[in-house]
Amino acid sequence: MGSGRDIGVRAPQFRRVKKINIRFRIPYYTQWGQNLLISGSDALLGNWTVAQGQWMTPRHEGESLVWQALISVPDHFETQYNYCLVDDKFNVIKWEAGSRRFLALPQGIEDGATVDVHDSWQVGTSPEILMTRSAFKKVLFGKGNDHEGKEITVETSPFVSEINVQDSVAVRFKVNCSRLESGQTVCVLGSASSLGKWDNEAAVPLYRVGGSLWQAEVMIKRADFSLRYKYILRNRAGDVVPELGADRELSLDTSARMPSTLIVVSDGFFRARPWRGAGIAVPVFSLRTLDDVGSGEYLDLKLMIDLAVKSGMRLVQLLPINDTSVNGMWWDSYPYSSLSVFALHPLYLRLQALSKNLPQDIKEEIEEIRQQLDLKEVDYEATLAAKLAITKKVFLLERDEVFSSPAFQQYFEENQGWLKPYSAFCFLRDLFGTSDHSQWGRFAVFSNEKLERLTAPTSHHYSAIAFNYYLQYHLHTQMVEVAEYARMNRVVLKGDLPIGVDRNSVDTWVAPTLFRMNASTGAPPDYFDRNGQNWGFPTYNWEEMAKDNYGWWRARLTQMAKYFSAYRIDHILGFFRIWELPDHAVTGLMGRFRPSIPISAEELECEGIWDFNRLSEPYVRCHLLMEKFGNRWIEIANKYFDETQHLCYQFKEEFNTEKKIASSIQLREDSPQWLIQEAEETRKGLFDLLHEAVLIRDSENPRMFYPRFALEDTASFHELDDHSKEVLKSKYYDYFFQRQEKLWTDNALKTLPVLMNSSDMLACGEDLGMVPACVAPVLEELGLLGLRIQRMPSEPGQEFGIPAEYDYMTVCAASCHDCSTLRAWWEEDEGRRARYFKNVLSYSDTPPANCDTRVAHSILQQHLDSPSVWSIFPIQDFMALKEEYTKRPAKEETINDPTNPKHYWRFRLHVTMEEILQDLDLIAIIREMNVTSGRAILTELPELASSPGSDMPNGEIKVQKTSSTKSQGNGVIANSCRSPENLKSLINGEVKTDKLEIREGVV
Repeated sequence: MGSGRDIGVRAPQFRRVKKINIRFRIPYYTQWGQNLLISGSDALLGNWTVAQGQWMTPRHEGESLVWQALISVPDHFETQYNYCLVDDKFNVIKWEAGSRRFLALPQGIEDGATVDVHDSWQVGTSPEILMTRSAFKKVLFGKGNDHEGKEITVETSPFVSEINVQDSVAVRFKVNCSRLESGQTVCVLGSASSLGKWDNEAAVPLYRVGGSLWQAEVMIKRADFSLRYKYILRNRAGDVVPELGADRELSLDTSARMPSTLIVVSDGFFRARPWRGAGIAVPVFSLRTLDDVGSGEYLDLKLMIDLAVKSGMRLVQLLPINDTSVNGMWWDSYPYSSLSVFALHPLYLRLQALSKNLPQDIKEEIEEIRQQLDLKEVDYEATLAAKLAITKKVFLLERDEVFSSPAFQQYFEENQGWLKPYSAFCFLRDLFGTSDHSQWGRFAVFSNEKLERLTAPTSHHYSAIAFNYYLQYHLHTQMVEVAEYARMNRVVLKGDLPIGVDRNSVDTWVAPTLFRMNASTGAPPDYFDRNGQNWGFPTYNWEEMAKDNYGWWRARLTQMAKYFSAYRIDHILGFFRIWELPDHAVTGLMGRFRPSIPISAEELECEGIWDFNRLSEPYVRCHLLMEKFGNRWIEIANKYFDETQHLCYQFKEEFNTEKKIASSIQLREDSPQWLIQEAEETRKGLFDLLHEAVLIRDSENPRMFYPRFALEDTASFHELDDHSKEVLKSKYYDYFFQRQEKLWTDNALKTLPVLMNSSDMLACGEDLGMVPACVAPVLEELGLLGLRIQRMPSEPGQEFGIPAEYDYMTVCAASCHDCSTLRAWWEEDEGRRARYFKNVLSYSDTPPANCDTRVAHSILQQHLDSPSVWSIFPIQDFMALKEEYTKRPAKEETINDPTNPKHYWRFRLHVTMEEILQDLDLIAIIREMNVTSGRAILTELPELASSPGSDMPNGEIKVQKTSSTKSQGNGVIANSCRSPENLKSLINGEVKTDKLEIREGVV
């Protein structure tokens, strides 16, 4: 008998998994009730589920509060992670800014060893946070980031075999560095012998581990701690650029029960002088070239990019470029009312680029139309009609060839999710003669089944559908060509993300639940209009959008990123709260914020306020009618009002909204002027009376109220008793400036991070208007740039913004597309002009009546000298630098009039881009301003043949302003140098001034 063992089967061999202790530590000050935790991709860190993340414990170290967490992991552990601030119930207060961190343990660590991970909170306001965005890492610094060295892996690093040396500690130095010149590498040096003892030649080179992250592992003797060190940039010739600031320090925790085997030091960013750049803003339709037909076109932007490069600018900013063809008339010139947030606008198509084999008769037709439409301003309707007509002719000639091409098939495959609904919508719009899809019968309600039948290739109308595929494909191809041209020339192309969509759009047809169609968006009274603005867009149903993690927004940003490396978020305040108006409103005055916390009837009753009808209905009395209409008051009262009691009136049902009043006062176009004026006075007077309310009743809950904006301006308020006035003023202030702050903060932190994480584009927020206190901290936390327009200062009590006092994380400008140009603004108000001339420009003489070149130069230069990361100016303001371009009346250069909801967006340059590019004097003026302000470096600029600065030496000048200039910059030359001749003299060493300090000579 055997023993019972099956000696033919060998027992399995198991490798014992090593366990490594990781001790995370990060200094961070919290408030009572706040805690830090680590959330990451590994199960030990919660698989990105915050409530399952690793809780941290605070500990005082000297004057610092350091949070720590200790976990035990297998030796092959790697994870992505970030730090998160939460309350006691795991509600997220905020995440740190920047990209996700990555940790991978090297092989060869002994079982039971301890790894210390030293991190610091990633702050959104860090200038280097911007460098992680595609505008910088792929465009501006793309060349330097194409590092030629080999990336060393953990397995090939010599560090692995030395990691367990008893008298030493292994240190992994990690730092982000985006701004590298070709041939430069990142090194670390310091006080330890293994760090070269501050000898630049003995500095330890770091290796690139992906993106802009560099690291190196160094064995450092325990006796060499506490350690002092710095990072440097070194090129092949041995030239060194040290980082700014004090030495970094690293100490050993000698009190720790488990001494460190490996210390991972995440040092954030290489500390360089904050980068600053300049840009030029122009709507595509405003460009004029020798090839365009009726308006600027996408391919014209290549000439604008050339202008930017020659003049030392690194950004071209556009208005929205999406299709707005809703009404089939010039109203569609409004670029912020999208027909589709994905489709490009046919107005900007280059007809000559449709085919390499255009028939001669079509070429001749294009040239004939080009000459006919070469007008002072854009003829929107004629231009769009001509382009569509010719495109259809070419489509019929080459449809089969294009549709069978691999390029088109790839485009269709990648875009059909929005392209098919868009093309079907355009077909139905033309079929029914309206974009109001509620009028489309059985097609009023969208479904995928109906869409597939409409777009089936076998349908008799397929050619009409397919035409839009063809059109959008060519628009995409041309825009991609521009985007690539910008990237190759290291110019950032900046787009614009409108806050709304037209209520009769593809998006509201396909996904109606994402929108509140019974409401309208706008802005409360502001700098532009005392009655506020009503944009007419439906407001968003954020609760519905959140169900798929804001998929619609993520898709929009993904589409934009195909063309742009930066974008402007139009009316970013809308992501905190939107000014919502009832759909029967015409003006923007009688709105309320959504979301917001209303004032309850109970609140008011506790304060002795109870007559809610008196406060929330239009307060119309006999004496008010007489004040508004004079001798006509009885006629107006009889037609529009019912007398409810003696001398008290209420609007009749057929006139009790703004839209009803507006539609009742319609005149023929050939009406006499006196009648037109009388009708306008009647409309305005009735609107004013309709606005005579102190509270606005919630349409869904009659016991809830919102204070009417500027309620103290109403007669209704002035005729209340003193107690009621004080109560209502208190509730007004509380509603607009206090009670909503946390609600709006939470709302923005739900939505804005989704936008920013949907792409790596650089995001800039248009934060103008009535800005809540919560906006600035949120933008700071997220690393979002704000906007500073000098005539609309963000500081209370200021008449004009002071560019020298702007924050780095801002975009500054003297004007924008929503206001008058620099020249027009100067002419508008004599008193304001005098105050600005004296108090801002510091001139003692009488200001000129017109914005001459001296004034324009001073205003632009003070913005360029500001600390703002970007100074971006409309092209009209740059053209004010040369007298010959100022012959056109300044008012004709305005792009938009925000007070006019039906403004015709049609401004065109009065000279071609080809002429501007040949104007070497203007280009030299602009580039000199950019160089002297530190927003351009001479060695990066192309030579200008026959220009005043064409004989400048081809060497890099490293100059820095002293503190007296109130400005920072990369390679800055002080204000005393203002002409190309002076600049040349400075470079040749001929200018002597105590305002200049030459740094590090010439490389």
